[in-house]
Amino acid sequence: MKERPRIKFRSLRVRPEYRDFVLDQLGRVPDLRSRRMFGGVGIYSGDYFFALIAADELFFKVDDSTRAGYEAAGSEPFRPVINRREVSMSYWSVPVEVLEDPAELALWARAAIRVAASAPPKPKRRAKRRVKR
Repeated sequence: MKERPRIKFRSLRVRPEYRDFVLDQLGRVPDLRSRRMFGGVGIYSGDYFFALIAADELFFKVDDSTRAGYEAAGSEPFRPVINRREVSMSYWSVPVEVLEDPAELALWARAAIRVAASAPPKPKRRAKRRVKR
């Protein structure tokens, strides 16, 4: 029997101190709230999911209109491993110098909120029907 290859797991856990720092820095964002998810933290402005924190790193939602700014700043996309494959998502790391400047961070956050607001809504999942036995 072949031995399964070992999978290196990268934890998405966030230290409470880092989460609190990020949320404090994002204090200028209207209707800011956060929610734990998959070991990381999802960040919302109202109903718009515009950011996430994973492995003590902040990521903002991007699209074709904002991606170039992240690339120019040397940012990287959020790439979680799902089913043994690295998946690229539309969230990019926020540069440290932006994170440390609340006024600049607010500008980047507003752009990420606009991107989240303009994204087409995802279809609601239908509940699976259970077969009675």
